[in-house]
Amino acid sequence: MKIDILAIGAHPDDVELGCGATLAKEIANNKKVGIIDLTRGELGTRGSAETRDVESEVAKKILGAEFRVNMEFADGFFVNDKYHQIELIKMIRKYKPDIVLCNAIDDRHIDHGKGSKLVSDACFLSGLIKIDTKSEDDDSWQDPWRPKHVYHYMQWKNLEPDFVVDVTGFMDRKMEAVLAYKTQFFDATSKEPETPISSKNFTDSIAYRARELGRLIGVEHAEGFNVERYVAIDSLFDIK
Repeated sequence: MKIDILAIGAHPDDVELGCGATLAKEIANNKKVGIIDLTRGELGTRGSAETRDVESEVAKKILGAEFRVNMEFADGFFVNDKYHQIELIKMIRKYKPDIVLCNAIDDRHIDHGKGSKLVSDACFLSGLIKIDTKSEDDDSWQDPWRPKHVYHYMQWKNLEPDFVVDVTGFMDRKMEAVLAYKTQFFDATSKEPETPISSKNFTDSIAYRARELGRLIGVEHAEGFNVERYVAIDSLFDIK
């Protein structure tokens, strides 16, 4: 299956939090979007890997993604090595995305920065003709494929974005997908331990960060991204 955008997160809910509204907008514009989670989030304080499996599938359906795959790498302990790179290369070559969205370059959780570099390196290596991989579907040799762009969504840290996407009209869909992770976010009745993301303040911050970024570009809501190389345009009139 050839898709337009492949969104990758270290944990289930990273994609929804970081770029959920952008994905919802692109899907509404008839773009094909797939999601890959690197881990099952099994080290999370609240919930379990099993509850995250169920919640992530609900969130996928809310966003309207074509598919969601979990690589089942070790939460907290996966590394950027040949094994993990090859496994991701197989996915990149299978789905042939033009754009890959992945974790923040630098963030509070160690998996976010690791996941960011792992995905970025795998996207580059996936284009090399001397790296051989086989499809897990039919055991055929895969053709090289390098995405045109790799963009990093913003997470816990308030990094300065290199560009922002107007997501006005899609924040409700994003929030619905985020809150599908019922075990992870604010619930006044929950008896589970509190975490940095389980407070009402954190849930509120998702909306007010989007409003702040939107305000800076003259729209209602926006999501920010960082790039690894210069963003090229054909004309000055392409910039809104």
